[in-house]
Parts: sequence; structure tokens; C-alpha cells
Amino acid sequence: MKKYIVFAIVFFSLMMESQTFDIVPLGIYGGEEEDNLSSYLISKHNANQFLALDAGTINAGIKKSIEKGTFSVSRDVVLKDYIKAYFISHGHLDHISGLIINSPADSKKNIYAITFVQDIIKKHYFINDTWANFTDEGVAPIGKYTLKNLDTQSYTEIPETGLKIKAFELSHTKDYKSSAVLVNHNNQYVLYLGDTGADRIEESKDLEILWKSIAELIKKNSLKAILIEVSFPNNQPEKFLFGHLTPNLLNEEFSKLAKLASKEKMKNFKVIVTHRKPTGNNPEIIKKELLQNNSLELNYIFPVQGEKLSF
Repeated sequence: MKKYIVFAIVFFSLMMESQTFDIVPLGIYGGEEEDNLSSYLISKHNANQFLALDAGTINAGIKKSIEKGTFSVSRDVVLKDYIKAYFISHGHLDHISGLIINSPADSKKNIYAITFVQDIIKKHYFINDTWANFTDEGVAPIGKYTLKNLDTQSYTEIPETGLKIKAFELSHTKDYKSSAVLVNHNNQYVLYLGDTGADRIEESKDLEILWKSIAELIKKNSLKAILIEVSFPNNQPEKFLFGHLTPNLLNEEFSKLAKLASKEKMKNFKVIVTHRKPTGNNPEIIKKELLQNNSLELNYIFPVQGEKLSF
């Protein structure tokens, strides 16, 4: 009996040591439900020093996280103290509206984005006509938020988090850019993608470039998880995808990644499915289609608002 107890303790300790990141979904959907839109907090494990990966929903997601016991402090503390910075993948409202609406109550921090997305933020949101200019640029800047440019060639350190991020451009329709970030802590990684279409439909090589960049990390077991959108079920016509993925298109793209990283390394790999459109029964249909056609034997995870994930 003592041997079993010792084994259990050692096994549990190893499992705890292997966890590098905490992810708290503040919002999981890709439209309609304004209290549950794309936003994922990521921190090194047990640190409560978060980078927000998109910010469609903030306050309602914090409230849900407190209700579920993920946080034991007030909403004000999470917003002002736990969230250290924001990464905004692209300029659509379901990825930034929570940041905008909560800006008067927020604390001073940085917003990280590629140039294309920064220009949208500066030209269309924080311009005083639509919302007070809480950034440090433009007309009558309040200066609460500092806009920080991300390039695709090197890592950017996120102060107070222990995290570094590297950006990749994505195609969210042929003339509209989205982006992804590879999050690095102690040479362990999580990949987060904003909205993206498949290369074949977008007539792009953006995902091909991304897959080539991360394949070696999968081979080395250094990439802990990928957060990627699947917005529509398979019955959505390709001409009406508007720069999004279906289960079949995700399989198409991951088959390319598996050729680079090896099918064996993809087996049981953690894939967090984001941005399901909540229309009708779409979320459950998408889940069923992914699980039924899973030839790569991926470990699909369907996040729940407010429930922490650790990797």
C-alpha cells in the first residue's frame, strides 16, 4: 500500500511540475452572445499575471470565473491587477469590444497588435467620436493604454508576466488581416490564432508559414496546445465562410501540419476549439463533427467560460 501511495504522490508531483501555463476563458463564442465573446487569459502556471488573448468579453467573463471559483478576488482586482496586457488579433468587435467598454475602469497597460490591427484601433475605435481615446496616440489621448507594435521576426517580452510572444499574420478574408501569437515561457509554448480562413480558400500561405514555424516545437514536445477557431459546421458553403474554418477545413490544415511534425507527434495533441458561432445548435454540431472525423487522434478541448485550463 505504501508503494502505491508513494507512486501516486510522485506521479501527481510530476504532473504538477509539467504544467507551464494557465488559461482562463473569459469568452468562447464568435458572435451574438455579447457576454461570452472571444477572450482567453494566459499566465505562467499559478501566477495570476495574465496576458489577455483578445478581449471580446472581459467583465462578464471575470464575473463567471469568480462564480466558478477560478478567481477568489473581486472583479476589480482581476481587471486592474491580474490582467497585465492585451493582445488583439484583429479589429472585429467580437475580439475587442470588452476592452473598449471596460477601458474607463481599467488600469494602465499595454495593447499589443500587428500594424494592420493597430491602425484599426487608432482610426475607428479610440477616436472620441465612437469612444474616448484611452490610448497614447491620436486626438486628445488619455494615455491609459500604450499601443505596442508586434513584428513577425522576433519575440516581444510582456512585462510582469514572464511571457514572450511572437506574431504571425493570418488571412481573415483576402484583404483583411488577422494574426496569431506564439506564447513562450521557459521554452514551452502555446499557440493562439485569431480568426483565420484556410490557405486554399484564402489563396494564402499564411497557415503554411505558421505550420512550418511550429512543427519543430511539436516534435520536441514543447508546444503544449493550440487555440484555433472553428466557426461553422461542415454544411456552411465555402463562399460564405468569410475567413473562417469548418471541421473539414481544420482537418485539411492539420493534415498539412502532421506531415511536417509527424502524425505520431500529433496523436493526443491538445487543440482548444475557439470561436464557434452560437447560432442554433452550431456549437454541438461542430463538436460532433470534429470528434467523429478525428483521424489524427487529436485531443480536442471545448472550453467553458470561466473554467481554468492548465497545461
